[in-house]
Amino acid sequence: MSKEFDPRAHSASPAELAGRVIAITGASSGIGRAVALACASHQATVILVGRNPRTLEAVHSQIEAAGAPEPVIAVLDLEKAVAGDYDQLAAAILERFGRLDGLLHNAGILGTLSPIEHHDVPTWCRVMHINVTAAFALTQVLLPALKKSADASVVFTSSAVGRRGRAYWGAYAVSKFATEGLMQVLAAELEGSTHVRVNSLNPGKARTMMRRQAYPAEDINTLPLPETLTGPYIALLGPASKGVTGQAFDAQPMMTSPVV
Repeated sequence: MSKEFDPRAHSASPAELAGRVIAITGASSGIGRAVALACASHQATVILVGRNPRTLEAVHSQIEAAGAPEPVIAVLDLEKAVAGDYDQLAAAILERFGRLDGLLHNAGILGTLSPIEHHDVPTWCRVMHINVTAAFALTQVLLPALKKSADASVVFTSSAVGRRGRAYWGAYAVSKFATEGLMQVLAAELEGSTHVRVNSLNPGKARTMMRRQAYPAEDINTLPLPETLTGPYIALLGPASKGVTGQAFDAQPMMTSPVV
């Protein structure tokens, strides 16, 4: 496929993701929730991954009420999970579905905005662990299931500050640079020998809790709803992006993409 592929330009059909099994981390709120609902509406079976059973159950109920394929809840706390927790999830997916067609790494934390000189070390380590190490670990255990798919896609959530550093964004920015690196390394390793493609997507500004945390003085009502940004995710998780790998995309036009 041409390297000029732009997921923002794709118009998905109602059954775009029919038959696909897609896991989404951070699926209980914000962009993760919106993408989970969108994937289900395009007929995917969604695995809702998150740490809060109650909020995951709310998303599950909403998908069921819409008449979409029945989703699956997978409770996993990326901060506290140990090897056995990851292995249990991977085994359950293989046992139930025999494969995994899509994986969206959406879960993440902002930490604190602080100059490097004064950055709190435990906070730095927590951000790096949740945003990078946990994503690496989850991808690693799910690769066998992804490789069993005839057309699998892994999407990492990026940020503008993970492509060009900005003062005071500390661990969050560095974690997103690392995410881009992880994406590129994994894409290069899998290209040509598997049917798994790997890309990153920067959602840009959206009406989310993380955005409110980063910009507390901003009028959040002026920002796009997460539901309006799901198109590029569907394009990257579905057949439209087959053959596209190792690339960094934006969900919004670059001229309006902010730093988160």
